[in-house]
Amino acid sequence: MGKLDVAMLRYLTPEDFRVLTAVEMGMKNHELVPGSLVASIANLRHGGVHKLMKELCKHRLLTYERGKQYDGYRLTNAGYDYLALKALTNRKVIASFGNQIGVGKESNIYTVADEDKNPLCLKLHRLGRTCFRNIKDKRDYHAHRNRASWLYLSRISATKEFAYMKALYEREFPVPKPIDFNRHCVVMELVSGGPLTHVSAVEDVEGLYDELMGLVVRLGNCGVIHGDFNEFNIMMDADGHPVIIDFPQMVSTKHPNAELYFDRDVKCVREFFKKRFGYESTLYPRFSDLERDDRLDEEVACSGYQRTKGIEDELMQEMGICLEVSDDEASGDEDRDIEDGKTKCSEDEIATLRQQVAKSIHHDETQLTTQNITNDITNLSIDDKIDTEEIPTLIPADSTQNNTEDTQNNPEDTTNSTEGIEELDKNSQKYRLAMIEKALSDVRSMRSYTSASTIAPEVVKQQVKKNLEVREKKMARKHAIAKGEASAVTRQRRDNRETIRESHGLWGWDE
Repeated sequence: MGKLDVAMLRYLTPEDFRVLTAVEMGMKNHELVPGSLVASIANLRHGGVHKLMKELCKHRLLTYERGKQYDGYRLTNAGYDYLALKALTNRKVIASFGNQIGVGKESNIYTVADEDKNPLCLKLHRLGRTCFRNIKDKRDYHAHRNRASWLYLSRISATKEFAYMKALYEREFPVPKPIDFNRHCVVMELVSGGPLTHVSAVEDVEGLYDELMGLVVRLGNCGVIHGDFNEFNIMMDADGHPVIIDFPQMVSTKHPNAELYFDRDVKCVREFFKKRFGYESTLYPRFSDLERDDRLDEEVACSGYQRTKGIEDELMQEMGICLEVSDDEASGDEDRDIEDGKTKCSEDEIATLRQQVAKSIHHDETQLTTQNITNDITNLSIDDKIDTEEIPTLIPADSTQNNTEDTQNNPEDTTNSTEGIEELDKNSQKYRLAMIEKALSDVRSMRSYTSASTIAPEVVKQQVKKNLEVREKKMARKHAIAKGEASAVTRQRRDNRETIRESHGLWGWDE
């Protein structure tokens, strides 16, 4: 969280940035990235990835940490800054780096310049400081996630601020002109002036008060509330007009606490004018006085706006903003469930699905067997011999058992039926009907030894595929053990050896 020193930026090679990018990609689903995974992602032709990582750790662009389960590398704030500055430099947005001009609870402000030596302002978002860590209650950056890295949250904050600033600038609000952004860095126009908190005297106090209250009402009519409208976030330009800055905390007027935030912004302005200039006015805007005439909150998918699924990504893409991290986080949650051996469906749901599949298979098989038997028998000629062994035996076991019990209890019925058939004329209609009845009775009396599967083949294939994926991931984790450093496994074995040595032959050793 210290000051940014860009002296090393000019000495880094493309291989160094390739390693930093590999660690950044690995941190999407790893808290600590193993060295072997960094080497496989970087895929450098001549190797030497571990040597590059040690040099980057020496300059504090990476840090090597020891975790409870495994060891690995983590990207520091300085390394993340270097990646963003390198991208902005390649786009020819900035060409030189200046001094630090501001420090906030969640950002650092620097002066930079482009190739034409025009002064610009660079804002680096620094979420995760000790004074500002309760992000989950104050912002909706986490969305459906339980936790996220501070670098990722800083990136979301920068993306939202650039979107708000661009939408406000297009509506001719007094805001700095947005230039570009990358990761957690936002480049904007440098305001020639200072914050309102440094102003001790104003020529027209009443006019400035009316102008600030008019900005609050105008923002509310567009559907947004600044949320932190105070003397620290209001700049005064050379002409004495206010310029609004700092927009990550902006919320929609449809937010559940919108009226509270609106009244707080108005109260901050009134109290400042009362303390600094001794000016107090009885006229001030109220939340009920707002008249909505624009949908800025809908356009930028502002916090608190009730939006449908996917509309935020579409709006971001329309404004030229692409944040491809949400899919990775979601996939990370799914991978975690698979690694733990858990499926998305509960056991009760799987049991009900199996019963439905079994009933459908049982019903279809019984229909097929009865239709096949009747079709085969009706197609028989008089001289054809009916062989009971060729008739399908896919008959429910319950019905066959009942029929066999009936035939065993009443053997006389079968003998009487056969004697009656022999006495009939083979060319008569009665003989044919008697032969059909005999065939059906023989089929019913046969015991079925075949058993149909109660699980659909598709379900079996999915389960086998899922087991194979789990096995592959286990093997990948085995291969991803860090080599060349003191890994957690090596450290544990060393501790075990020390414990055995200190036991003085208790384990069968004698040194």
